[in-house]
Amino acid sequence: MNDQQLMENMLMLEKGVCDLYLHATIEASGDDVRGRFATALNSSLSMQDEIYSKMSEKGWYKNDVAEQEKVSQLKQQFC
Repeated sequence: MNDQQLMENMLMLEKGVCDLYLHATIEASGDDVRGRFATALNSSLSMQDEIYSKMSEKGWYKNDVAEQEKVSQLKQQFC
């Protein structure tokens, strides 16, 4: 397993953790529990962003830039 694959796995796992914390925050029954899950969620989101940023710096996570014409067409279609 190379560094890129390791980072991809870390990012995927962190996204999963964020999803779990989000649902736990939404479903929490009390303010204290909700607050603790929200804190954990924010920490995980920050970690996910760090991993993404490092991958982007290395060129391992590329986002395609959307053409403005296509964005405008979709906007007209759905708005």
